[in-house]
Amino acid sequence: MIRSEQERVRLDSLQQLRQLGIDPFPAAAYPVDTHAAPLAADFKEGAEVCLAGRILSRRIMGKASFAELQDASGKIQIYLNRDELCPGEDKTTYNTVFKKLLDRGDVVGVKGTTFTTQTGEPSVLVKELTVLSKSIRPLPSVKTDEDGNVHDAFTDPELRYRMRYVDLLVNPHVKQTFEARSKVIQAIRDQFTEQGWLEVDTPVLQAIPGGAAARPFITHHNALDIPLYLRIANELYLKRLIVGGFDGVFEFSRNFRNEGMDRTHNPEFTIMELYVAYKDYHWMMETIEQLLGRVCSAVHGSTKTTLAGQEIDFTPPYRRVTMRDAILEHTGVDIDGMDEAGLRQACANLDIEVDDSMGKGKLIDEMFGECCEAHYVQPTFITDYPVEMSPLTKVHRDKPGYTERFELFINGTEIANAYSELNDPIDQRERFEEQVELSERGDDEAMFIDQDFLRALEYGMPPTSGVGIGIDRLVMMLTDQTSIQEVLFFPQMRPEVFRTGPDLGALEALGIPADWAPHVAAAGFDTPEAIKEAKPTALREKLNGYRKKNKLDLPALQIEEVQAWTGA
Repeated sequence: MIRSEQERVRLDSLQQLRQLGIDPFPAAAYPVDTHAAPLAADFKEGAEVCLAGRILSRRIMGKASFAELQDASGKIQIYLNRDELCPGEDKTTYNTVFKKLLDRGDVVGVKGTTFTTQTGEPSVLVKELTVLSKSIRPLPSVKTDEDGNVHDAFTDPELRYRMRYVDLLVNPHVKQTFEARSKVIQAIRDQFTEQGWLEVDTPVLQAIPGGAAARPFITHHNALDIPLYLRIANELYLKRLIVGGFDGVFEFSRNFRNEGMDRTHNPEFTIMELYVAYKDYHWMMETIEQLLGRVCSAVHGSTKTTLAGQEIDFTPPYRRVTMRDAILEHTGVDIDGMDEAGLRQACANLDIEVDDSMGKGKLIDEMFGECCEAHYVQPTFITDYPVEMSPLTKVHRDKPGYTERFELFINGTEIANAYSELNDPIDQRERFEEQVELSERGDDEAMFIDQDFLRALEYGMPPTSGVGIGIDRLVMMLTDQTSIQEVLFFPQMRPEVFRTGPDLGALEALGIPADWAPHVAAAGFDTPEAIKEAKPTALREKLNGYRKKNKLDLPALQIEEVQAWTGA
């Protein structure tokens, strides 16, 4: 592996630490007894403290130096005085280890005494310094000036998502987003467990991918020699538990759908599903209103938040609009009683792209998605979906052709989906058979028939209401994010190609001598493109400077030969 100049310097420092008898990666536990943020918030002078963290900056001033230490809670200043750190004759820890062999990004432990500097900065006077982890790669150098302007920020989305560990270290707001995510999940869990409902786990590998209309990922179980699917939903397993006698069950489920990726979709995502016996979708709407008010308060201390510059109010009650009324309002089309041909023509009139595999449910869904969703910015329940859109939902008690279902929309995005659950096994079998017909027409998102689930329903499932809440999308709303990648630690991306080293042959093909090629690559010009993009004069100066610094037994480069490499 060809290392950059900074990396080679750090590797050399690592070896020098070892030569001094210092393990740069010690195994022993370090006795941390305080953290930066609480120490600064409740600062008392003269306290003996022990903390650990990463060096973010150093200001070396002869016999005394300052450094900024960052731990999981925040930052604090540390002060190193040579004679305080090294009271004896041996000053190696300060003069060599701290000043010469440590770098920005290294993890250290310090023991010392708190004090306030003349400028009023809470600080720790270091009496003992321990190297805990020597970093080989330098962190991005993000700077903030006196006016709060950020320079050289680590903002490239692809780099941030691929190297989330670096993103978290240098962009504090990113860590705050994921702390908010944790609060969202904990608030939901607290409310449900207070009600006496049971948190459960259900299978991720499933013989039948049921509970949703989506394209699954397929894998193979070698021992059983059968295909299996990564779950697209956990709904049918949770309903089995209601049949089994539990009054309320919920699960934070990792689901997988082999579909497109965009700002609101990731192939792997988190959903929370809740099922409660003897309830209906009216009760569930009220429950979700109360829940989201509590969740927003847990994150912001209020039931209001700001998203894309607009205030979103989670205070109950939320507006309720039927699916029929929503489409009628925004398209002028009344879907009530309309057959498939009529819906297909309505989509054509609205310039909505459809295909022959789509049945009535998909056509209505396309119409709502294209023409209506974006209008619902404040929390709004869209209710009473046509039966063709809802194969697992109980038919509406008062409206033939419709079901007792709602979806919650916020900022034009679906956040929750809930039903009065279908518990008639005969009706459920017929709905599944209709899905099979759609599959035969080419709909690769149609549901499978789950015979075991039908058998469970035949033992009798109490009247039940269920809901699924997209955790990732909810966190987006509560943290003012416009991309789902911002609320996932490690979003799905194309695999990164790691080069084991430069193609020295390609460099030599430019005319670079074989004895110079590895050094040219080590200096940072490791591809023909990098050579051709460089200015010959600057390239010559840098390579000759590299030659001198590393005492290479090679003749100095002349401008004419460097110009020949670059094609100038």
